[in-house]
Amino acid sequence: MNINPGVRKTIEDIGGSSSFFWRAASSWFKPPFEWNEFIKQCYFIGYKSLPLIGLTGFIMGLVITMQLRPAMIDYGAEAQIPEIVGIAIIREIGPVITALIFAGKIGSSIGAELASMKVTEQIDAMEVSGTNPFKYLVITRIFATTLMLPILVLISDAISLYGSFLGVNINGHIGLTLFTNQVIDSLSFSDFIPSIVKSFFFGMAVGVIGCYMGYTSSKGTEGVGKSANSAVVTSSIVIFIIDLIAVQVTALLGYN
Repeated sequence: MNINPGVRKTIEDIGGSSSFFWRAASSWFKPPFEWNEFIKQCYFIGYKSLPLIGLTGFIMGLVITMQLRPAMIDYGAEAQIPEIVGIAIIREIGPVITALIFAGKIGSSIGAELASMKVTEQIDAMEVSGTNPFKYLVITRIFATTLMLPILVLISDAISLYGSFLGVNINGHIGLTLFTNQVIDSLSFSDFIPSIVKSFFFGMAVGVIGCYMGYTSSKGTEGVGKSANSAVVTSSIVIFIIDLIAVQVTALLGYN
């Protein structure tokens, strides 16, 4: 059976990333751990991503509210906009969109950075100097993406809801306290828990795939661009797969 080369490459990348993940998992808790590099990566991966994530979240909440408002008016349910937007953002839209933006920015950055180090033989030089490049470059980045993405999701959700609040007040008027109370009353811990748990897996996937693409890069400088592109494409596909699995699991557990 003939398989499209692009599809085949993506499947191979997902399989290679899975093997790479098990290699990383077996090294996570073996000393030494590069704390300084880990904190540095948390700063660059988390703090430096905040402006883009925040802007995306704000626009997302504003646009969803403005698009939803006419339909809700037709059904006479305009007062329920805060509840509907709150549930949609917290449960699904916030985590997935934030993860995709995160994959585009951080996944490509990690892939290109490690690929450049591979091409210029910096990784080989680290091995010669006695430093474990896998723990220094890979483990720290995977831990950082896994930790930072859920935090960014929470911030993005809050900013999205504020954008929704402004969207509601463009053609109407509702106080911030009333809007916040309506959102909170419509939510429960069963809405937050699946959202945060799958965000950890989203972050881990972005870190593992980005590191895999960069760490195994080849073909000289041409491989740098390919590694960055493959990291984004594969991470995005895996995010959707994880989200699909998460929806099925939460349904079985009765969270939906």
